[in-house]
Amino acid sequence: MLQGTGSDVGKSLLAAGLCRAFSKRGLKVAPFKPQNMSNNAAIAEDGGEIGRAQALQARACFLPPSRHMNPVLLKPQSDRGAQVVVQGKVLTASSAADYQMLKPTLLPAVLESFAELGRGRDLVIVEGAGSAAEVNLRQGDIANMGFAEAADLPVVLIGDIERGGVIAQIVGTHALVSRSERQRIQGFIVNKFRGDPSLFDSGMTLIAERTGWRSAGLVPWFAAAAQLPAEDSASLDPHRRKDAPIRIAVPMIARIANFDDFDPLQAEQEVDLRFVPPGKPLPLDCDLIILPGSKATLSDLAFLRAQGWDIDLLAHRRRGGQVLGICGGYQMLGEQVADPDGIEGAAGSAPGLGLLSVSTVMGGDKVLRLIEGACLGEKISGYEIHLGVTEGADCARPFLTLDGRPDGAMSADGQVMGGYLHGLFSEDRFRRNFLRRFRSGLASRLAYQSQVESVLDGLAAHLEKHLDLDLLLSWANCGTLPGKAIIGDRI
Repeated sequence: MLQGTGSDVGKSLLAAGLCRAFSKRGLKVAPFKPQNMSNNAAIAEDGGEIGRAQALQARACFLPPSRHMNPVLLKPQSDRGAQVVVQGKVLTASSAADYQMLKPTLLPAVLESFAELGRGRDLVIVEGAGSAAEVNLRQGDIANMGFAEAADLPVVLIGDIERGGVIAQIVGTHALVSRSERQRIQGFIVNKFRGDPSLFDSGMTLIAERTGWRSAGLVPWFAAAAQLPAEDSASLDPHRRKDAPIRIAVPMIARIANFDDFDPLQAEQEVDLRFVPPGKPLPLDCDLIILPGSKATLSDLAFLRAQGWDIDLLAHRRRGGQVLGICGGYQMLGEQVADPDGIEGAAGSAPGLGLLSVSTVMGGDKVLRLIEGACLGEKISGYEIHLGVTEGADCARPFLTLDGRPDGAMSADGQVMGGYLHGLFSEDRFRRNFLRRFRSGLASRLAYQSQVESVLDGLAAHLEKHLDLDLLLSWANCGTLPGKAIIGDRI
């Protein structure tokens, strides 16, 4: 189990790299994360939704994503509450305080998923959440040491030298965790190093002396990681590729969801994709504004108006600019959004932006499915993950066709469009033709899916070079912990 000294130390990336590295050695590997918090979800082939990072890790293992890879997914809907998804399906909505009482009851489902996932596997690589030393949250924990002890797993601790103070991170974790948890931690990894690694030799030695833990390696910064799908909206880059001829803006709404929709566009060298942070106006010179998915459409609609972005959108359209809404963003483009049962927050309704003649009512079962179709004459594929029904006059001009049925809407002048499909831009041919609406001479050579595979292979090679993978495997295989449970062939 990979645990971190804090959030964003690189656990997800290292897990993905190790999944690919050990898979390429011929082992049957699977990823697992007991509890994740993210609004960037993926659809599992066996039904339901999981965190985007676990879907990428599954891909690194050459496996389809499974609902058992991330049995508890928390999807924040407000500053104090989240939707709780268990084994792919929505269980309830819970405040942060109530979840502390709920989470111990979820351990049986988490262990069930772990056992199911481990059958027939040589190795399961488990990712923790946040910090291993969150001792204030230790009671009932299912994300870090609570799960490691329940499943009897060896732990490797990851520290992040990029943020500074990595010696204090790791030694401080040693000081805070209990004696049994210290014994469970087999070793440590220092991640995100820049510069001459020999300059930190004494630091690695000091950590080992102070903790008694062995070093599994010092991992240099892996720049190509920026080309992989991100899970945390904090990783969205607000900076622009200023010389690119096609300019696209995405307002960073508070509950932005499934923002990996934009990864293929960000990878295009001819596209200047700018994530506009709160407090900044939408740029005047953009060709296209995309309203992203949202976990709380009504709340984010109010947030959008509070930034003045509704005024910017209207001005953009008057100048001849185009607007695209995806999922929650599509709902916001309509004339009315209603949530009479308070599914995504407080019950209520609000006028939409009025750029499409459609209205949305939240309700019914959540739509969760992988799907194929067509858009603007080109093949597309992706997934739907949404609540609500959207209807209105502009639906007579559907933006998409999904499994043979119309979806979405377009304005009469063709400037405004929207639909429910996530992953729209992953198909290279569609993406190129869509972008040629703005620059007819675009000559993109990007093969996005091949690029992701190449980066995963590069990451695996990077870890083979800088980590002692044989040592890591020995910790997993040797049964160094008394009474170690055998879940798969080896772990």
